[in-house]
Amino acid sequence: MDARFVISAFKEEQYPAPDRPEVAFAGRSNVGKSSLINALTLRRGLAKTGSTPGRTQSLNFYAVGERLYLVDLPGYGFARVPLRVKASWKAMVESYLENRKTLRAVVVIVDVRRELTSGDRELMAWLTHYGVKAIPVVTKADKLSRQKAGNRARALAAQIREFTTYPPILFSAKTKEGRDELWRAIDEVAENGVTHP
Repeated sequence: MDARFVISAFKEEQYPAPDRPEVAFAGRSNVGKSSLINALTLRRGLAKTGSTPGRTQSLNFYAVGERLYLVDLPGYGFARVPLRVKASWKAMVESYLENRKTLRAVVVIVDVRRELTSGDRELMAWLTHYGVKAIPVVTKADKLSRQKAGNRARALAAQIREFTTYPPILFSAKTKEGRDELWRAIDEVAENGVTHP
C-alpha cells in the first residue's frame, strides 16, 4: 500500500494542505493506535510503536496515496507525562477536531480486555456534540479466545451505542482481523461528504 509519513504537527500552521479527506485515530495511551495504523496500511514501521505510554505527543499525518490522510492523535489516560503536557495535548487535539474541515471521522479505539474509561466516554460525547462521526474499534482481539472477544465486543457495543450508530469493529493488529471491515468504514466516510457543518 502506498502510505507514507508526512509530518508531526503541534499547531494548525503545520498541518498539511486541506486537500483531501482525513480520518483520525484516538484512544487511551497504550491502546495500540500505532500498531493498528501499521496493520491497516500493511507498513510495519510507519507509525512508531513502543512500550512507553504517551509516545505520540503530536498529530502525526500519514498520506494514503493521494486520496486521504490518516491522523494519529496523542493518547489519553495514564501516559506518564507532566500535567502541563497533558493539558497542551488536550488543547491541540480539541482544536484539530473542532476546526479541521476535511476531518470525516474519528476511529475510537478501545481495548477488548478493558471497560470504557471516562476518557473514552468524554471523547465520544465530544464528537457527538460537534457532529463528528465516531467509528469504534475494539482492538487486541487476539489476546482473548474468539468467543470471549466476541462477548466483550458485544458488551462494549451496548455501552458505545449512545454515542454512535456504527457497530464496533473487532480488530487485531497481529492477525489483521477486522482490517477489511475498517477500510470499508473509512472509505465510506471519506467518500460520502464532510461531517463538519
